[in-house]
Amino acid sequence: MPALSKKIVLQLASPSDALAIAELSRDLIETGLGWRWTPVRVSQQIHDPETLVLTARSRGILIGFNIMNFGRETAHLSLFAVHRAWQRRGVGRQMFEWARTSAVTAGIALIRLELRADNRDASAFYRALGFREAGWAPGYYSGHETALRMQLDLRRETQRSQT
Repeated sequence: MPALSKKIVLQLASPSDALAIAELSRDLIETGLGWRWTPVRVSQQIHDPETLVLTARSRGILIGFNIMNFGRETAHLSLFAVHRAWQRRGVGRQMFEWARTSAVTAGIALIRLELRADNRDASAFYRALGFREAGWAPGYYSGHETALRMQLDLRRETQRSQT
């Protein structure tokens, strides 16, 4: 497994990244659900001015991404994935810190997300970032898998860091 390199490059996605992002989503997130985040859908998100699509690369190869949609005061982290070989090496945390900073700058108060209820690794990762459980959505995934809803109150985080 590769060691975490100082050469991890975070940058906004370009249209040419849509296929690689969609394939990583299909392989790591959407397994068993059908492929909903196709290259066309990812490309639409890349072009949406209210959406942050961030990539992480090592030596030019896409190793992770996230897609976060911005509303007035709430952002929704739609997708977040790090290639298996790069998990638990700080890449996800680096990507999330970029997304969090972008959200704070945009005046976002709350970041929400859903994940498969049985995905303990992802749940632990988000909890370590400060997310809290916000409920359950039975049948959320393709009508047969329950989602765990989580949220991060950025105003609470800001107040805590100021005291």
